[in-house]
Amino acid sequence: MNIQDFLRKRRVPYVTLSHGTTFSAQHMAHALHVPGDHVAKTVLLRADDSYVLAVLQATHAIDMPLVRAALCAAHVALAPESDLPEVFTDCDLGVIPPFGSGYGIKTLVDESLTHDECIAFEGNTHEETLCVRYQDYEKIEHPQIAAISRHV
Repeated sequence: MNIQDFLRKRRVPYVTLSHGTTFSAQHMAHALHVPGDHVAKTVLLRADDSYVLAVLQATHAIDMPLVRAALCAAHVALAPESDLPEVFTDCDLGVIPPFGSGYGIKTLVDESLTHDECIAFEGNTHEETLCVRYQDYEKIEHPQIAAISRHV
């Protein structure tokens, strides 16, 4: 799935920002000279027997007990990195777009991210950041929203 095509087909305005290669949301925020709480990081989880995307501010960390409660799951863990290439075949290794719906995966968004007017996230590569209005993101993704993180 090409993220820009995905957004264009859904008539979602976005801005593309290019930067040097970054391998974390915090490094991306630094490269873009924006606060980390304006950057969304996406984490692939295994909840019982299914994948779930968790989307949260770059300045936050996943709180597994909160995720377990939000999903009513018996077991939640980070998906192994070795699963990423088979799930996100169209992305650079390690890139996880915040659109689980495009991959048949449930999306769970941290409540703190919903307060941002715009969110920035990786496109399909480590050198590309896309920015969209949070309201537009929620409208096309229809994520479950819950408090699932803590500030670090």
